Amino acid sequence: MDCDIIVLGAGIVGVSTALHLQARGRDVCLVDRAEPGSGTSHGNAGLIERSSVMPYAFPRSFAALLRYGLNRQPDVRYSPSYLPRIAPWLASYWHHSSARLLEQAAQAMLPLVERCVDEHDHLVEEAGLGHLIRARGWMDVYRSPQALAQAGDEARALDRFGLRYEVLGAAELHKREPHLGNVVAGGIHWHDPKTVIDPGALVRGYADLFVRRGGRLLKGDAATLRQQAGGWCVTAEGYEIQGREAVVALGPQSATVFRELGYRIPLAIKRGYHMHYAAQPGAVLEHSVCDSLGGYVLAPMARGIRLTTGIEFAAPDAPVNEIQLGRAERLARELFPLGERLDAEPWLGRRPCLPDMRPVIGPAPDHPGLWFNFGHAHHGLTLGPVSGRLLAEMITGAKTFTNPAPFGAQRFA
Repeated sequence: MDCDIIVLGAGIVGVSTALHLQARGRDVCLVDRAEPGSGTSHGNAGLIERSSVMPYAFPRSFAALLRYGLNRQPDVRYSPSYLPRIAPWLASYWHHSSARLLEQAAQAMLPLVERCVDEHDHLVEEAGLGHLIRARGWMDVYRSPQALAQAGDEARALDRFGLRYEVLGAAELHKREPHLGNVVAGGIHWHDPKTVIDPGALVRGYADLFVRRGGRLLKGDAATLRQQAGGWCVTAEGYEIQGREAVVALGPQSATVFRELGYRIPLAIKRGYHMHYAAQPGAVLEHSVCDSLGGYVLAPMARGIRLTTGIEFAAPDAPVNEIQLGRAERLARELFPLGERLDAEPWLGRRPCLPDMRPVIGPAPDHPGLWFNFGHAHHGLTLGPVSGRLLAEMITGAKTFTNPAPFGAQRFA
């Protein structure tokens, strides 16, 4: 079975890449061992984060480092036994979070962030998935006037990016979200982002669009990828799938392919959890809300109210650990009248992260016909369609909408 190009990975990044290549006339085989959108793409907070113009940086102040070092915070937790393994990566992350390098990362990412909502809008319209999208923005909320004032200053420092937002006092915030608790002193309502009430269903809907257009969606193991004369080959559904080119878009599993080919790309995993809850009778949550104190998000979803946690540094294959979820849940019950848990156990996800806070998008330097699209950290859902467009433009030789150089794998050579 032959095709023009094999795309490995049916998460939001892989599916979006396949759609953009298909729209440019390529015959695409999309290969994954699981159903589309069933991995990291399934469990996020559902934010198409147009307002996230500054990457998530490593804290630089001594006070913050001390606070996190005690390992009692709800937003970041680490497994002490894993810390020696992740320490070199954390040191690189800290280095790239300096003011100068953070600004460089922000400028590199800005063309992608600016287009993220538009690229989703095009696919949502074509796939008929408008019922999954809400255009209400989302809210950061703060528990003290001092924290709110500081957040307002930080928001105004972003005015150069043209973002739409409002700083709300407690009374204004409660008009929009009347069932939030009295622990909040106010918040910032970011208007540019959109939200998704079922991220997994969105990715599956995009994959269905790919199949309706004539694309082939196959079950297969990316670890079987190998180079051969004239292209690349992977085993899927008992067949040898051959393509002139191949794309690695496997999110946190991308290393299973690129390491075997000799690439030393510093891809690390930030783990995170979610749990769905009922609301107590009469209580309604209209917007996705991030509690600045706990680093978690409460998002109204099709299944219920989804609580997504911050960051856990632990071995990717380590068992579920409910410490962080428990800390976040206690804070969340102060913030909003949550009812019972709706899931039998927490969902555990793995965010693929690079220390310079930029994904890898572009050619594999030493393997002609092989392309990379992974490492989107906290913003895979946000950036999947726009990074798929960028890579498709590169593969097909079209003019790219932005300079792809900052995303090249060769920066880690």
